[in-house]
Amino acid sequence: MLERTCLEEAPGSVGVYMANQRKFRPRPHNWKSWHCWLLWSLWAVLAFSPTASAQSRGQDDVLAILAKGPALGSENAPVTIIELSDFQCVFCAKFWRETLPSLEAEYVKAGKVRFVYGHLAILGRQSLTSAQAADCAAEQGKFWEYHDVLFALRGPFALTNGKLKGYAEEVGLNQEVFDRCLDSGKYAQKVKEETMAGLSLGARATPVFFINGMMLVGAHPLETFRKIIEEELQASRDRRAPERDR
Repeated sequence: MLERTCLEEAPGSVGVYMANQRKFRPRPHNWKSWHCWLLWSLWAVLAFSPTASAQSRGQDDVLAILAKGPALGSENAPVTIIELSDFQCVFCAKFWRETLPSLEAEYVKAGKVRFVYGHLAILGRQSLTSAQAADCAAEQGKFWEYHDVLFALRGPFALTNGKLKGYAEEVGLNQEVFDRCLDSGKYAQKVKEETMAGLSLGARATPVFFINGMMLVGAHPLETFRKIIEEELQASRDRRAPERDR
């Protein structure tokens, strides 16, 4: 059973990775959702801005740029998972709560997977500001601590500017430096560029994952990730086998 995503009703052929078939299945359209308007309004703004240059890059180049984001695990891991996410997305929080801890324990800590976080801030103004706040936290070496706080929170006022600044103190950031960073909009362009990069790769919902370049859409359980990861690990072993035989 496929898990739902935030903005899954967005127009266009949104591909869903079928782990047992290694292919994509398009989702049906639903033009009635306000999500459609929100996503495509943001897309239009970004597409005609300088950030649209991401579309001119090849997929491998875009993924290479996204892979430079905050990461868990070894740089030499044979499998790289890039998550594109939105701090307002309930299904991103579901993945963080139910799947990421096991994924980290089983694969990341074992040196088999490198897990990278990127922004796909498509749910409105607070998505953009919370993403910038996380980057301000990363500037002080506390991205993952701040990331965890944001996903643990729920409610309509959890991501206001005042709250975002309060969480900085909670995770032990230098408050003055953080406030100045957030107020300046220092990372606004970076967040927009990452979002545009995700859209250029075909992402139209959150969370979306690129596992060694393959797209997986939705807050899937660990078993789905495990199947794909094991296939990639076996492919890596197969590639190394001829080298050992020389």
